[in-house]
Amino acid sequence: MTKPSPLKKKPAPKKPAAPPQAAAAFDETLPEIEALSADRLIAINLDIPRVVSQVLGVLPGLLALRSAIAERLPTHELASLDRLETYALAAWYAHLAWLSSGGAENALKPLLAEAAPLRENLLSDAEALARRGLLDADTVAEIRAGQGYIDTANDLVALSALFAASWSEVIGKTAATEEEVKRAGEIGPQILAALGVREHGKGPGPTEAADRRARAFSLLVHAYDQTRRAVAYLRWNEGDADSIAPSLYKGRTGRAASSSDTAAVPADEAPAAPAAPAPSGAAVPAALNGTAAPTATPAAPNGAPPTG
Repeated sequence: MTKPSPLKKKPAPKKPAAPPQAAAAFDETLPEIEALSADRLIAINLDIPRVVSQVLGVLPGLLALRSAIAERLPTHELASLDRLETYALAAWYAHLAWLSSGGAENALKPLLAEAAPLRENLLSDAEALARRGLLDADTVAEIRAGQGYIDTANDLVALSALFAASWSEVIGKTAATEEEVKRAGEIGPQILAALGVREHGKGPGPTEAADRRARAFSLLVHAYDQTRRAVAYLRWNEGDADSIAPSLYKGRTGRAASSSDTAAVPADEAPAAPAAPAPSGAAVPAALNGTAAPTATPAAPNGAPPTG
């Protein structure tokens, strides 16, 4: 018998948490981050802020299936789902710390000067699209409610992810451009990093920050992938698994460059097969800063434009 979808509407990307909450998640996850074996590391081939926003957006639908996963897949490691939000925020903080390790301390003022009109333009465009039912109105309203520098930065990340997730539906129906959407996703994290350095000073060196970033990203992707496999098994007959737990790599074209992306796309484009999923497998950096990617990183940055 076909079971109703746990989704009441299409999931929309959500704003990442402010740095203090993300720092707490990173601190909690640090033992797992440091213990992750080298053969479990994944090349950073996605925009981390956008991935975090996407995972946070689909999380309610995933949690709605938790009891069904526990009942029908008793060998599935539910920690992958239970800790998904914590892993997402830890990856977000690790990304900010990586930015802080190689950027200029005095970049905050010009970043904020660029951010304010960019946020307003994209937000106005998003509101117009929401009125036509092309973007989620509640998500747009939540972004509009933000105030202050931290909210401005997180708003830009959320707007970039929101437009990117629906780009194929809104292209040609909005004045927003791919360049604006991409830029919003870049400078949001840079503002948070610069705010952190202004308050606390620099964080860890580039090599340590890059390693933690790669490990935190890998931990998040592994947990999400295991949860996605469980959803694919449960919802195979209903055919809505990819709406509930969409691929993080869906729609990437690999054309434009971004300060957050590296390497090539893994083979994760196809829906997972309907098989029972396998189990998945310190001090917080004091500061966040900067606008440029550090010179010592796991791989040369590259990126992806807004995608649908």
